[in-house]
Parts: sequence; C-alpha cells; structure tokens
Amino acid sequence: MFTAVGRTVLLVKDQDEALAFYRDVLGFTVLHDQVADGYRFLHIGLPGRTDGGLWLMPASGEDLARVGAQTGGQPLLVLYTGDLAAVRERLAEAGVEMWAEQRDAGGASLHFRDLYGNVIIAAQLDPAGSDPRG
Repeated sequence: MFTAVGRTVLLVKDQDEALAFYRDVLGFTVLHDQVADGYRFLHIGLPGRTDGGLWLMPASGEDLARVGAQTGGQPLLVLYTGDLAAVRERLAEAGVEMWAEQRDAGGASLHFRDLYGNVIIAAQLDPAGSDPRG
C-alpha cells in the first residue's frame, strides 16, 4: 500500500537551534526550507536520502510541554551507522549525553539525547550476525 515513510514530526522550541544540532552534530541535511504565509516548513534528512526525514515543527501553547517528551520517554529514532565508534566520538566532542552502550549478536548500539531530551539510538548492525530489524 505504501512505498516509504515521509517525514516524522519533531516538535522543537526553536527551529534554527534544532537545525544546528541535527545538522552540525548528527550530520543531517536540509531537504526543504520554505516560509509560506508566515510559517516555516523545515524538513531535514540524512545525506543522499530524500525519501524520509524529520519535519522540525515549532511548538507553541500547550504543545511546548511536549517538546522533548512526545514519545513518553521511549526512543524517537533509531539511526543506523557503519561506524559506531566515530558516532560516539562525535557525540562526545559535542557534549551529548550518552548511555547504554552495548554489543550483541546483531551489532552494537548506544543511546543519546538530542538538545531537548529526546532519546535516540545509534546502531551499527553486524553483517555477520542476525539483523535485529527482523
């Protein structure tokens, strides 16, 4: 029925602040950035990929309380990498909180928080092991 996941909405306090974190720390790129009728549509994604990403949506009013907590403490994203050690180093250089680093038959992973407290998992799949994605 569907061919891809498009954009996931991420509530943010400040679009430029969120863009700086996701672009400068995590390596995302801007897919779409346009202002229409006073509203900024800012979509970001992984380099070389246009089929999915995040819509950095400014929160206001009651939604401000949901920034950093829209998943109830569960992970917002799982990001796959071919070099978890390089990710760990980059996150450490940026002062990002990390925890729960582990290795199992399927690969290795670690948890970290974005600038608003959302939990993200970085995972390196082991090509020789089982794929935890199923």
